Amino acid sequence: MRALLSILLVVLFFPDSAAALQAHGGPEGLYAHQMAHLFFAFSMGLLIYWLRRRRLVELRGWRFIQYAAFFFILWNADAVVGHWLEEQSGLIEIHRIGTMHLRIDAIQGHEWVARLYYLVKLDHLLCVPAMVFLFMGLRWLLRMPPDRDRAKGGA
Repeated sequence: MRALLSILLVVLFFPDSAAALQAHGGPEGLYAHQMAHLFFAFSMGLLIYWLRRRRLVELRGWRFIQYAAFFFILWNADAVVGHWLEEQSGLIEIHRIGTMHLRIDAIQGHEWVARLYYLVKLDHLLCVPAMVFLFMGLRWLLRMPPDRDRAKGGA
């Protein structure tokens, strides 16, 4: 038990890397990963459609879940763009110049792409709100009285 706690503390306080957008070896891994992002975004869009169609968003919990799905769609779009810029576009080159420093070089005439890449690397600004809304929605639904759930057509 003590060894497990020690390993956990080392992993938490001395991480090797905390890259939000991960690189993939070989094109097959990237293609599968990109398709998963697109499928996840499509699924969240379908969830929003069904929540609205069944008028479940009238309940606060489902409304929060709808907001979570919207932020997950934005996060997936952001991740697709980030992966494409970093690994497929050929428009930028990233150089690690220190533990917390990167240099982003864009090809001549496409300097704006470096700024775009920097913005999409901030994907946690979309993913964290999505998870917070999901948590709030699930917590609200869990605390909701059962009779109110059946009256609105919930599960």
